[in-house]
Amino acid sequence: MMTSVDGAWDGGVEQEVVGAISVLTIRNGERNLLNPGILTDIRFLLQECDDDPDIRAVLLTGAGEAFCGGLDIAPIKAGADPALFGKALLETLRIFPRLGVPVAAAVNGDALAGGASFVAACDFAVAVDSARIGTMEVAAGMWPMIAQVPIIHRLGPRLAMENIGSGEPFTAERAREVGLVQAVVEPGRAAGVAKEWLGKALRAGGAGAPGRRSLYEFASMTYDEAFDASLPRFIKLFGH
Repeated sequence: MMTSVDGAWDGGVEQEVVGAISVLTIRNGERNLLNPGILTDIRFLLQECDDDPDIRAVLLTGAGEAFCGGLDIAPIKAGADPALFGKALLETLRIFPRLGVPVAAAVNGDALAGGASFVAACDFAVAVDSARIGTMEVAAGMWPMIAQVPIIHRLGPRLAMENIGSGEPFTAERAREVGLVQAVVEPGRAAGVAKEWLGKALRAGGAGAPGRRSLYEFASMTYDEAFDASLPRFIKLFGH
């Protein structure tokens, strides 16, 4: 099923529910470029999946031989408002750590710029061995102001700068070494391996949603703040 909540933009997001897993496939040309319509679709579907008790996990991937090539810059160069694109991207990326359902990325091809930020925002990512993952803006005399945020939070500034500061995307193997993806596989296996991880994540049952949210909340706190926040949640696990 192709879903689009905004018909003014090209492309869309295809949703297929397989058991308890919702597979979301970005589909827009050869590079699966992002525009405000597609970004709204992704955000809408992620929230819809999180609200649906029958869906317990999400797999994000791209159509064809690319995962996602980032924002479609051509309309901005032709006069479209960059704030419209930027706000749509950051609002979509902002939702990931707030979800209760686990989200995995099957990186079936290049994940560049905003596409790399999606990989960084997911809980688990597996990439085909030919994929390039990272930002390229510096090579074009720009800076990935929004797309860099999830990458910095996932890798830390030193490793993030290796890619962001050079404009050279990571190879799939280097992305695995630095922690941007957890596995590298041959073509055709990314979705299967990602689903295997999601199956393991689902063993958390009812503890998974509050647990996932707590992980990202604690990651943004100091060591002591996280411990202070952990005690009441620990007690709540036992119904007290």
